Amino acid sequence: MTKKYFGTDGIRGRVGQTPITPDFVMRLGYSAGKVLVADELARGNHKAGERPAVLIGKDTRISGYMLEAALEAGFSAAGVDVCLVGPMPTPAVAYLTRALRLQAGIVISASHNPFYDNGIKFFSAHGTKLEDALEARIEAGIDLPLACVQSADLGRARRIDDAAGRYIEFCKSTFPNDLDLRGLRIVVDCAHGAAYHIAPHVFHELGAEVIAIGAEPNGLNINKEVGATAPAALSQAVLAQQADLGIALDGDADRVMMVDASGQIYDGDQLLLAVVRSRLRQAPVAGVVGTLMTNLAFEHALTQLKIPFARADVGDRYVLEMLRDKGWLFGGENSGHILCLDRHTTGDGIVSALQVLSALREAGGDLSSLLGQMVLYPQLLINVPLVKGFAWKDHPLIASVLQQVEVALAGEGRVLLRASGTEPLLRVMVEGCDAKKVRAAAEKLASAVREAVSS
Repeated sequence: MTKKYFGTDGIRGRVGQTPITPDFVMRLGYSAGKVLVADELARGNHKAGERPAVLIGKDTRISGYMLEAALEAGFSAAGVDVCLVGPMPTPAVAYLTRALRLQAGIVISASHNPFYDNGIKFFSAHGTKLEDALEARIEAGIDLPLACVQSADLGRARRIDDAAGRYIEFCKSTFPNDLDLRGLRIVVDCAHGAAYHIAPHVFHELGAEVIAIGAEPNGLNINKEVGATAPAALSQAVLAQQADLGIALDGDADRVMMVDASGQIYDGDQLLLAVVRSRLRQAPVAGVVGTLMTNLAFEHALTQLKIPFARADVGDRYVLEMLRDKGWLFGGENSGHILCLDRHTTGDGIVSALQVLSALREAGGDLSSLLGQMVLYPQLLINVPLVKGFAWKDHPLIASVLQQVEVALAGEGRVLLRASGTEPLLRVMVEGCDAKKVRAAAEKLASAVREAVSS
């Protein structure tokens, strides 16, 4: 299904450029509101004096104020009530939408992107990403003229003052009641993002001594040299504070990376394996879903554990779709999106970290001991800027060099070329047993792509 505006994770772009402009976002809110009203009428849920209601959360970007107001106006014009929670992690919006029995949840965030980007993503009443068909219905109304219901039918807005406390309690509920974090010194990196007033409290209230970094957002510093996309800052802080471990979230707190006492960084593949091995000690694990980017060592580790594995397209929504199709509970990406459907309906950095910490408490040892014998294969990812509309799949130079690289790896590695779903980039990934061969292959292929694009 071809979409005009929605990508793999909602609608995203540079603030001030279409589609991230106030007028577009207002029309988006109005179109989404009209779809919700129509669905409520079709289900017979629309009673006199009652309106559908949605929840709107955001991260800490300065543009969030502007886009929040535009969305609120669009929904109100469509006759939909709005509940505002201010800065709140993406998975918190998913949880609160479900807990408050609302019709949809909307997050204003560009996740791990810099502050000058922003985006809009939707959750259903069940706390899951919207289906493609529903996104298509919303898209169909965006470019239509903006209208307004009668004054008596306008949506109203209110703030949910206890949203943070509700979500903190939910996160804590995913950690075993008979365990705590007492005696642990943990550095928590909030990426100057949506979890700055949430994550430190969760781990502190479970007993840990918490040192928070990346917890001073100013609207312009989200993800800047901190967080899950820049875990070196966490590694340095753990060493400086002589902490037992560190936890890094991204700007909207749906990703997580962790660091052990020696400063070693653990990515999503490693953390997911730790969770799966822990769950396996409690009950059989039906299967695990990764993506095309998942490290081959992770797949081999699951094979040794006799756990089925499947690869989805890159993007946590595709991991979730495959998990639901197969009836499995665990999946994720090496970028730090981890899905534990026995705990939450979507990827949640805080909840995922708690699952790793519960595994540590139950098994003892350190993070490396939770991985068994798994050692990640060398993997190099190079992002090459793309010109919009560039047909990279059909370019003869790229095809020729790709074939050369695959021959050079001689079955000892794999190559993946894919266009980003959120940025104008072609991601060149090479993985294999020999780090030198991997780097040479990746740089050769990336160079070919740059040459093809420039020509």
